[in-house]
Amino acid sequence: MNPNDPGDPDRVALHARDVEFDWSQLPMHWIPGEPFATHWINFLHLVLPEGERWFVEVFKQALPLISDDRLAEDVRGFVGQEAMHAESHQGVIDHFDAHGLDTRPFVDQVRWMFRTTLGDRPLRGKRAESWLVQRLALIAAIEHITAFLGQWILDAEELDAAGADPTMLDLLRWHGAEEVEHRSVAYEVYQHVHGRYAQRGLAMVLATAVLTVLWVRGLRFLMASDPVLRGRRKPRWRDLIRTGRLGLTPSYRQLLVALPAFFRPGYDPSEHGSTARAVDYLATSPAALAAGQ
Repeated sequence: MNPNDPGDPDRVALHARDVEFDWSQLPMHWIPGEPFATHWINFLHLVLPEGERWFVEVFKQALPLISDDRLAEDVRGFVGQEAMHAESHQGVIDHFDAHGLDTRPFVDQVRWMFRTTLGDRPLRGKRAESWLVQRLALIAAIEHITAFLGQWILDAEELDAAGADPTMLDLLRWHGAEEVEHRSVAYEVYQHVHGRYAQRGLAMVLATAVLTVLWVRGLRFLMASDPVLRGRRKPRWRDLIRTGRLGLTPSYRQLLVALPAFFRPGYDPSEHGSTARAVDYLATSPAALAAGQ
């Protein structure tokens, strides 16, 4: 069932949650002895702040086109959550920059991509609306990927067993839970304002290709810039196979099962991920509880 449907018992009211994270004790390799898995996940910190600020701006532009009051309410909740995500991941980047891992060269490229390549253009009328719709389709595709990653991190008990830093796990799981919680919103917005199957399919092809290239480049950048490794380790494809088998990163099989679902004509985001699991975590997140005190 669709969590944006008022008759759906799984539907939750979306709202931004205050959180507080203390990064003062975060080690460079926060998954002990696993620099590849650490930096595979750290890539998210490099792209999410700018990416989610871009989400917020695009959705603000789309809001006047939404005639459904309940969907408009969900969009406002989505915008608030994404803005909080951006600022929380920015704290990790600031920590890395202050401790010898200078992320600025790569982050500057990411910022250019979102603000220039995917940013606003001097268009009017139908051309302006078409550009907005293209970006909404792209966000819907990306949100399918982030919802998959959100469910994965909620279920990844292997990271706890490996001794992963608890503050980092809390950030990732708080964020992941909210991605699962609002996983239907971007798709519903796209369907509401446009809804053409071909365009959303093309958007997923583009999103997958661009994210793959960025992830490879970002991983190489992080491992080359790591002040502990000092360039002695390079990422290898077999590292992704190994860490996937260990449950420290998503496996190839998990990726190959999750991504194609978006291409089904009858795709429904609510069928992927557990709202109950997400809400349960959000009720116990240490960062959320600390901010509420």
